[in-house]
Amino acid sequence: MGHVDAEISSQPECWRQAAALAAGSAGVLPARGERVAVIGCGTSWFMAMAYAVLREQAGHGETDAFQASEFPLDRRYDRIVAITRSGTTTEVLDVLDALRGLRPSTVIVGDPSSPAVDLAADTVALPFADERSVVQTRFATSALALLRAHLGTEITALAADAEVAVRAPLPFDPARVEQITFLGRGWTVGIAHEAALKCREAATAWAEAYPAMDYRHGPISIAAPGRVVWAFGEIPDGLAEDIAATGAAFIHSRTNGVHAVIGGWAAGRPPLDPMADLILAQRFAVALAAGRGLDPDAPRHLTRSVVLA
Repeated sequence: MGHVDAEISSQPECWRQAAALAAGSAGVLPARGERVAVIGCGTSWFMAMAYAVLREQAGHGETDAFQASEFPLDRRYDRIVAITRSGTTTEVLDVLDALRGLRPSTVIVGDPSSPAVDLAADTVALPFADERSVVQTRFATSALALLRAHLGTEITALAADAEVAVRAPLPFDPARVEQITFLGRGWTVGIAHEAALKCREAATAWAEAYPAMDYRHGPISIAAPGRVVWAFGEIPDGLAEDIAATGAAFIHSRTNGVHAVIGGWAAGRPPLDPMADLILAQRFAVALAAGRGLDPDAPRHLTRSVVLA
């Protein structure tokens, strides 16, 4: 078993540990009513996107998500939250350094000895979720589990869904997929982006992601037999039928427990929380890499952290 496989399988326990950590993080994670900006790069940015929507939906206050290099330094926030596995990513460090002493900041990090810890006012360290892999899986979802637990989500149920996701059969055969598009709505737009990134990173696959309502505004033009559309969370009325008309396969875990597949592959399964459904997408990306003769532990052109001169 490679590093990525082992790290994917460890997510249920990591989520439980993250939830326990959230219980003792009062005063470090954003308080109700604070105006918050969440920053990250790549996978961490997508987790920031998901959290920003969830926090606003929970009524905790205005929350914006930014790719770290695009953060508006002159905009006023009550707290900055930085998500960074390594704590060495240049763009994140630049923001924390620029705001040091000017804004309250919290870093959620895998390595508690990293430079980001010295630059942030507060730290929540998740060393149990840190990874040897270049391709992120468990750190990202554990950071989101921590933040969801802080918002009041019951992580025990999510971890039970994750236990299913690490063992369940994949919803379709990766060898039969020419192209895949992931869709989301609200907080699951970030999940969709992350699922597509895993396919690109691990398997150099043609994978895209869009808000589900925007899919019919152009991207549906690439849907065809041999291609897959995988949706997380709620979907717009009529979308499944529109995708069926293209001949593409449609994957969606419905609230009635039926795993709908239109145009092609696979078996039914109970619905999962979208964060657990992401685990299936992670596993799909690894299986797709294996089928292409690629090593997901050694993705091309990538390093564990982007450190710029």
